[in-house]
Amino acid sequence: MEHHEPPLDKTTTIEIAGLDLNFHAFPLDTTTPTGGKIANVFGLRPDQTPYVMQWLDEGDLEDLRVQEQADLSKGLKFIVADSDGTNRITIEGEGFDWPADTIAVSVVRKLGRVPPNRGIYLERTDVPDLPVKDDDVIKIKSAGVEHFRSRKPEVWELNVQGKKITSTVPMISVFDALTRAGFDPNVWIIILKVAGQPKRQLSVDGEIDLRAPGIEKIRLTAKDVNNGEAHAAPLREFALLEVDESYLDSVGMQWETRNSDGHRWLIIQDYPVPDGYAAKSTTLALMVPPTYPQAEIDMFYVHPPLRRSSGIAIPATETSQAIGGLPFQRWSRHRGTTAPWNPQRDSVVTHLVLVESALVKEVGE
Repeated sequence: MEHHEPPLDKTTTIEIAGLDLNFHAFPLDTTTPTGGKIANVFGLRPDQTPYVMQWLDEGDLEDLRVQEQADLSKGLKFIVADSDGTNRITIEGEGFDWPADTIAVSVVRKLGRVPPNRGIYLERTDVPDLPVKDDDVIKIKSAGVEHFRSRKPEVWELNVQGKKITSTVPMISVFDALTRAGFDPNVWIIILKVAGQPKRQLSVDGEIDLRAPGIEKIRLTAKDVNNGEAHAAPLREFALLEVDESYLDSVGMQWETRNSDGHRWLIIQDYPVPDGYAAKSTTLALMVPPTYPQAEIDMFYVHPPLRRSSGIAIPATETSQAIGGLPFQRWSRHRGTTAPWNPQRDSVVTHLVLVESALVKEVGE
C-alpha cells in the first residue's frame, strides 16, 4: 500500500468528515497535527467532546487522542465527532468502533467499501437477515454488536395483469406494485392469485409478501363495467402510444395496426380467453379514435365470435363489425361512472384490463 509522505515545508492538506463521511479539504500549518488540532480545524467548540479517528489507507479506523500526534504517512483522511463513547459494528466481519448511537447505511457502504451493485443486510438471529437501503438509518445496540453483510440482492418477481415487475425487497405495497406496472391503483378491484388457495381481494393500502410460495399474479377487474351502446368517434390518422407498444411487446402479444372499413384498428392475434368459452383464444380488435388518448377506446371486437361452453347466449354481443372482410363480434362494454376514461392514466394497456374483466364476468371465473 502506498503511503503519503508529509511535505517538507511543514504544511499539508488533510480531508476531514463528520459522521456522514462527506470529506472536505482543510489546510494545516503543520505536518504533525494532534487529534485536538484536527478537531479544532474542523470546527468543534471548546465545550464539545472531540472524538477523532484516522481513516488509514488500508481501510482501518484508528482512534486519535486529543494530545496524540497523527502519522500522516498512514493516511490523510479523518473523521471527527462530538462524542464521549462508541458502539461496535462489523462490516463483512471487520470491526469498527463508531462514535454515535446510529449509523446511516450509506456510511456503512463507504466504510466497508461495498460496491453499489451489492445489497447490504443487517444480520439477525433465527430470522432472515434484514435488507436495508442506503437512506436507512440504523440504531446501533448499546450493549452488543450490529453486524452488516453485503451480497447480491435477491430479486422477487410479480406478475401484475401481464406486466412483470421486480423488487429487491420481499415486501411490496399494493399501491407500489400497481403504480410500477402502469396502473392507477384506485380504480380497480385487485385480486391476488396464489396456487392452491382461494383468490383473495387486496386493498390498495395493503402489502404483499413476495416470499410466500405459490404467488401467481395480480389480476385487475374493472370496478364498473356496463352493457350498452356507444357512438364511435370519427377516425383519422393515429399512432399508438409508446407505453402501448412496450406493453404489447413485453407480454409477447402478436399485434398490428390496420386501416380497414373506414376505421383504424389495433388487431391482436391469438388473444387468450378464460375457461368457460368454447374457444381458447380469439382475434381481438380495438377501434382507436383519432384523438386518442384524449378520446377513449370503447368496446372491443372478436373473431370468430365467442360462445359460452354452456351454450347460454352472451348479452350485448349480437352486432357484428366488418374488419378486413371478416365479421367481428362486437362486445358492447363501456366504462361506468366510477372509473371514467382519464387521458393522463388510461391507454390500450388499461383498456385491455376492461376486456379481460368483461370476458371473465360472463363465465364467472
